[in-house]
Parts: sequence; C-alpha cells; structure tokens
Amino acid sequence: MTITLCVLSCAPTRAQNQGAPQEVPQQLRKWLQPQEWNRDTDGPVLRLGHAGEFDDTHLFAPCVAVLDDVYHLWYSGSTGTVANRVFEMGLATSEDGRTFSRHSPNPVYRFGDQQHSVLTPTLLRRNDGTPLRENGKFRMWFSSTHFSGGTGHHALYETRSVDGVDWEQPSEPLLEHVYSPTILKDNAGYHMWYTDVSGATWVFRYAVSSDGRTWRVHPDPVFRPKAIWEKSRIFYPTVLKLNDIFVMWYGSYWSKRPNTTAIGVAASVDGIRWFRNPHSPVLTPDPERPWE
Repeated sequence: MTITLCVLSCAPTRAQNQGAPQEVPQQLRKWLQPQEWNRDTDGPVLRLGHAGEFDDTHLFAPCVAVLDDVYHLWYSGSTGTVANRVFEMGLATSEDGRTFSRHSPNPVYRFGDQQHSVLTPTLLRRNDGTPLRENGKFRMWFSSTHFSGGTGHHALYETRSVDGVDWEQPSEPLLEHVYSPTILKDNAGYHMWYTDVSGATWVFRYAVSSDGRTWRVHPDPVFRPKAIWEKSRIFYPTVLKLNDIFVMWYGSYWSKRPNTTAIGVAASVDGIRWFRNPHSPVLTPDPERPWE
C-alpha cells in the first residue's frame, strides 16, 4: 500500500447520489457536500522495501505526524508469505511531506515474540489532530494479531516513546477485537473509534476512557457498512473534532472495483450518531496509476 498527500477543496463537483436527508442537523451539512481531493505527487511517497528488507512484501496503515517541523510516517511492513507474515513498524521522515526517507535502522518497533504483528499504529492526538505528549512521551496504540495462529483474534495494545523512534515494550492487551483505532483526548478524557473485527461484517465502535488503558465501549456499533459503494467491511476510521463537529474519513472495499479501497466521509454532533456524506466515496483508485 502506498500513501499520497492530498489537498481538499470545497469547489462544487457533480453529485454521485441524492442530497443529504432532511433529518441531518444543520451544522453538519457543510461537511456533507461534495469534496474534491487532488493528488499532490506524481507517484507514491513510499514504496516497498528492497528484497530482504522487513517491508519488501507488504506496506500499509500509515500514521503521520509533524514533529519539530519534520513529517514522521510510521507504518506496518512485512516480508515473506501472506500466511506467515509478521508485521513490524517502520519509520520514514520527510521535510516536505512528499519525499520520504526510511529511518536507519528500520524497523523501529516490533512486538518481540516473532509471532504477533504491529498493525495500524495511531498516536494520541488533540481534537484537531495535532500529536499530544503526556509526561514528555508520545502514546501510541496499535492492533495486534498472530496471523499464522489462525484465530483471527485482534487486540489493542499501547506503547510510549520520547522521540518517536525508541518505543517501550507493549502493554498487556487493553481491549479485544480492535483494529485501526483513532484516539483523541480532550477535557472529558480519551475517545476512541475503532473497527470491531469480531464478526464477518466489520463495524465501527466508540469507547471512552479516563486513562487510555481501561475502556468503556458504547453498547451498539456507531457505524455499519450500508452505502451502495461499501462492500461488507469498513475500516480505518480517522476522526477529528473541528468547530465542535466530529468529522470521520474512513475506508471500505469499493463495490465497483473488487479488491480495491475507496474513502468515504461522515459527520456527527456527538461522535456516536453519524451521517454519511451522500457524495462518497470522495477518493477512489485512479485507473491511470497501476500502483493504486
């Protein structure tokens, strides 16, 4: 998987669906208009590693933050066969967010038992998405599973770092069935949206915590795949709170083109009841770019 940086424009585009339902709260409607995303590079900003490197076969789940005016991109990478893959976390940096160089040495983090993978890392952030330190350290959560174990079980773990390079040993499992979390902190505590992978249909759940370790999960899923373009599974919820509105970009397998992923948008007043942008998906694979 490769990553590009994009620019969002609110210029009108041709709608793909009907307008937003009448019951949508007025304050959400500006986020439920057409969005135009423009690719900002001619090619991928990060490619698979060279043969023999830890990320020469798989590359996905980027987590990007600007630290001291430098873009840091953490990602999951693996080598070997799909059935026996063990993902480790790599790091690449950039001065402009377009041209990235791998950190040396890489990877910068592994689970440590040569079985469990480090998947979908996410940093603790403020509501606007800026990274947040606690007691001088960054907090990072990730999902982990043992692929060759055959159970498909995922759990949430945490690690911490002073510099984003050297990370502490993983915590004990914090929450079951968690994949691709997003975690924000405000005066009320910690808020997490994540993909629940316990069933055949993946859904988004919402959880809250006072310390980022013990989580209380909302009793019902807050988002399910139901749009025509969404094919059975949704994943990678990325949430920001902008002017008291929660905005979420998320991925789903694209029903128009098997085995590819497209990006949709939704908005919410409380982070629990979400309204889809009727013009989703707002970004789809470009057939002129084979690597997409």
